[in-house]
Amino acid sequence: MSGRPVAEVLGLPVRFHGIQLARPVDALVQLDADQVVGFEVLCGDGKHRFLPFAVARIERDQIALDSALTLIDHGDADYYRRRSRRVADLGFGEPWVDERGVVSEPST
Repeated sequence: MSGRPVAEVLGLPVRFHGIQLARPVDALVQLDADQVVGFEVLCGDGKHRFLPFAVARIERDQIALDSALTLIDHGDADYYRRRSRRVADLGFGEPWVDERGVVSEPST
């Protein structure tokens, strides 16, 4: 499988044009599929927000955004939280995520 460990992705800063806005604290996946829907992030102002996977670019050294407006305030992200689960709840020993957001065990 191509991709990288979820733990490594969660260690990347979230940046907009090189400015660090947040850091991911968790990855959320669909209830009915092992597909990342987004990230719970902790922003520089101390607030938790939701970052949809579809608007994030996972790069070698960062999670890049084209707009800071893609970070959804905590209260407005309840829709996503009710329809997802934490990647840790999937039960994988070392989950990996590919460029499409599919989560699986690494291939040997």
